[in-house]
Amino acid sequence: MYEQLATPAVIVDLNIAESNIGRMAAALRARGIRHRPHIKSHKSVDLARKQMEAGAIGITVAKLSEAEVFVRGGIDDILVAYPIVGRDKLDRFARLHEQARMVATVDSLAVAEGLSEVGMRMQKPVDVLIEIDGGLHRGGVQPGQDALDFARSIRGLPGLRIRGIMGYFGTIYRHPNGPELVEAAKREASVVRATAELLRSDGFDIEIVSSGSSPAALMAEHLDRVTEVRAGNYIFFDASGIGLGLAEERDCALRVIATVVSAPLPGKATIDAGTKTLTSDKAHRREGFGCVVGRPDIRIVGLNEEHGFLEYDPATVRLQVGDRIEIIPNHSCVVPNLAPVVTGIRNGQIVGAIPIDARGCNY
Repeated sequence: MYEQLATPAVIVDLNIAESNIGRMAAALRARGIRHRPHIKSHKSVDLARKQMEAGAIGITVAKLSEAEVFVRGGIDDILVAYPIVGRDKLDRFARLHEQARMVATVDSLAVAEGLSEVGMRMQKPVDVLIEIDGGLHRGGVQPGQDALDFARSIRGLPGLRIRGIMGYFGTIYRHPNGPELVEAAKREASVVRATAELLRSDGFDIEIVSSGSSPAALMAEHLDRVTEVRAGNYIFFDASGIGLGLAEERDCALRVIATVVSAPLPGKATIDAGTKTLTSDKAHRREGFGCVVGRPDIRIVGLNEEHGFLEYDPATVRLQVGDRIEIIPNHSCVVPNLAPVVTGIRNGQIVGAIPIDARGCNY
C-alpha cells in the first residue's frame, strides 16, 4: 500500500476528486446556480484551478492570508467570508482590492465602516454581502427585519456597494440524508430568499443570494432563487459525508495511509496516525475517528497526538506490526492544513506532490 510513502501519509485520489468536481459543476449548471467553492477544504491553487476550469466563477476563502496566496496564484475573483476587523487586516484587504475582484461580508457597523474607508481611500467601491445568521450563531445579522434594519444603517456609507446577502446554514449537518435533509435545504433557501425579497422591496439591488454548504449544494434542485453556492467539502468528502448518506467510500478522495506500530493485546492495535494527522474532529452520525477503507471490521476508537487506537475481533481479524491501513478521516477539510506533503494518486499510482499553497494561512 504505497510502500514508498513514509507514514502517516496523506493522499488524494485525483480521479475521485476530479469526478466530484465534475458532478457538482454539472448539477449546479443544470440549475443555473453559480459556484464559488470554498478553498478551505484543500488550500491548493492547483485544485482550485480544476474547479475554475469546471465552471466555478471564483473562490471563497475564510482568511486574508488565503486570499493573498490565491491572488499570487493567479485567481482574481475572491469572496472573503469572514469579518475583516482591525487596521492591519483592512490594509491587507486594500492591497488585495487593488489587485483582484474582491467581495467582503459585513454583519456589523464597525466592519462596514472599515471597508467603507478602504473604498474611499482606494477610490474603488468595496463590494459587500450582508451576512445572515444561518442558525449556528457564529456570525451574521438575523434574517428578515434585522437584516433590513442593518442594510439601512449602512446604506449611506460611501465607498461601499451592497451586492447581496450570504448565509452559512451549518445546522444542515445535523440531519440525515433523506426527507429531513431535503427540508433543511428548502428552509435554507426560503430564509435567504425571503430576506433578499425584503431588501429588494426597500430599494436594495440584491444581485447575489449566496448560500449552500456541500449537502445543500448537492440538492440544488431545492435551492429556489439562490444564485450562488460555496460548497467546499464535496471535492474530498469524508466519514461525515458517509455518515450523512451523502457519499460512499468510493467518493472519498482524501485518505491517510497509516502503519500498525504496536499490537499490545488481542483485538487491539496502534497506528502511527493521531490527532496531529487525523485531527480530533468527530464525524456526523458516525462513531470513531475515521473509516478504515474496505475494513468495517476494524474501528478507530481513540487518538492521542501521535497514536491511533484500533479495535477489532481477534477471532476474525488479524493485524500485525508493519501492516498498513487506509483511512478516510472524519473531517477532510482540516487534514491538508496539517500535512507537510499531500501525494496525488491516479489509477493506484503515485503521480506527484500536490502543493498545499495556503497551508497554515489561518490569519
